[in-house]
Amino acid sequence: MTKMNRRNFLGAALGSGLAMNGLLGRAGAGQPSEPKIKLGVIGCGNYGMANIRAAFKAGGVAIVALCDVDDQHLKDSADRVEQSQGTRPKTFKHYGELLETPGLDAIVIATPPQWHALPFIAAVEKGLDVYCEKPLAYDVREGRAMVDAARKKGVIVQVGFQRRQSPAIQQAREHIRQGHLGRIIEAQAQIHYTAGMRDTTPQDPPASLDWDLWCGPAPKLPYSPQVGHFAWRLEKTTGHGHLVDWGIHLIDATRWILDETTPRTVQAAGGIYHFKDKITTPDVLSVQFDFETCPVFWRHRIYGAAEYTPEVSNGIFFYGEKGTVFVTDQRWVIIPKGRDAQRIEHKVGSDMGTAHMTEFLDAVRNRKQPGCTIEDGHRSTTTVKLAMIAYDVGAAVAWDEQTERITNHAQADALLKRPYRAPWKHPFSG
Repeated sequence: MTKMNRRNFLGAALGSGLAMNGLLGRAGAGQPSEPKIKLGVIGCGNYGMANIRAAFKAGGVAIVALCDVDDQHLKDSADRVEQSQGTRPKTFKHYGELLETPGLDAIVIATPPQWHALPFIAAVEKGLDVYCEKPLAYDVREGRAMVDAARKKGVIVQVGFQRRQSPAIQQAREHIRQGHLGRIIEAQAQIHYTAGMRDTTPQDPPASLDWDLWCGPAPKLPYSPQVGHFAWRLEKTTGHGHLVDWGIHLIDATRWILDETTPRTVQAAGGIYHFKDKITTPDVLSVQFDFETCPVFWRHRIYGAAEYTPEVSNGIFFYGEKGTVFVTDQRWVIIPKGRDAQRIEHKVGSDMGTAHMTEFLDAVRNRKQPGCTIEDGHRSTTTVKLAMIAYDVGAAVAWDEQTERITNHAQADALLKRPYRAPWKHPFSG
């Protein structure tokens, strides 16, 4: 069996292993009578380009502006977009300059999470629609400010929870909601994989990268490849770890299937047992989210353990009174009760990235919010952030969804908002 790592997974989910020209073949597609949606993209790395490919496959768009703090990323992305659509997008280092582009209709934010809130709020204040990658924000208070800004302006927002487009997850959701499992007793989600490590030695950043601006409102760390491009996901001050970065997809899908909001209490345990002195977030983690419907358990180990059942290393179990369902991105399995009951497996392929971007672009044209509202994106982000707060303080936290406060632990409640590094100012004023 092929070993799954994050890069392989992203290639499968978003088609990043295919040739660029093939993926961008529909750059001029769309109804001839409809004007193209003019998109700007902030963050032109791995996921920025994945979103551009998805937009071109969806069709009816023109990429008119790109922004990145790495000059090489910016040039390479502009070259590839120009090769596809025949015109070169304008390029910018600062997002504020990109937002002044004449005729801009919508933007895509594909930066690391510390750079989601400020560009998002600046864009919606200009009345622009936004496709924002997950997590919605770095901290919970940023997320609240983003929700309020978007609702005040009435713009279209899509959060990058692409698994909502998975036919397997959709079919499993319908099966469960029809009552075939009876009452759900518990759910369990996990993504176990082998995290790749890069050089952790402090060193000068690449000449093309403005490291101070890349860190932005987050603490400025000494540069190393392990905290820079792509590898930031396991750094506490930027990606905040595997659950927040990748696991959030399955937590969002679990909430959606169960029709849940946010958990009432959260507790977490784990640590850095294998990658000591290399990463700053747990390589082993267990979390219990107590939702109204049932408890949801999250587990991950990312050091490359030899798994007894690798076929379920990435997915969600729903345990009901009448049976069990396992679901992952392109497969779901019904496990009936009974000694001789036969499992029923459904395999359904999909291009989730393109489908999610298509839903956003259709929403921009039709002025109807997509299926995953910004409030829902905020709930999923809050849920995983509560887990990391519980881990950090070493205690169970009680969450009041109405007031958006942690009610039983003052230190944990204070972690809902991270102070910004000067000169940037946190957008939440409450």
